[in-house]
Amino acid sequence: MKKKKIMIVDDDREFLEELREILDLSGYHPVATTDSITFMEQVRMAGPDLILLDLKMEGKDGFQVAEELASDPETRNLPVIAITGFYSDEAYFRLKKFCRVEKCMQKPLNPLNVISEIEQALRGSVQEGARLCE
Repeated sequence: MKKKKIMIVDDDREFLEELREILDLSGYHPVATTDSITFMEQVRMAGPDLILLDLKMEGKDGFQVAEELASDPETRNLPVIAITGFYSDEAYFRLKKFCRVEKCMQKPLNPLNVISEIEQALRGSVQEGARLCE
């Protein structure tokens, strides 16, 4: 069986490497990038099954990247889980309504929760009406 490809977009290289290792040990094929500017090109080349997206990055922030994904016919149905060290009700509304983000997880991340959320998103079982950031 082919491993599901998970793309991680985060400008924190140390965090990115830790998350890549967690995904690899959990049976996924992680693809990582720190470059939010060329992100869409990388998505098209990698063909991920799901994206883990940091919201606060240099260059384009995660909101801009998520909006690009949602507006592109090739990527609009790709599950996206946002990752952030901050959270507000305004961010929740914007992510859900305009960026089509499945879920948002707050840093620091619990590795078991990350894997659980990925599995739910890949199965398409993210509950509507559930609070987005936890």
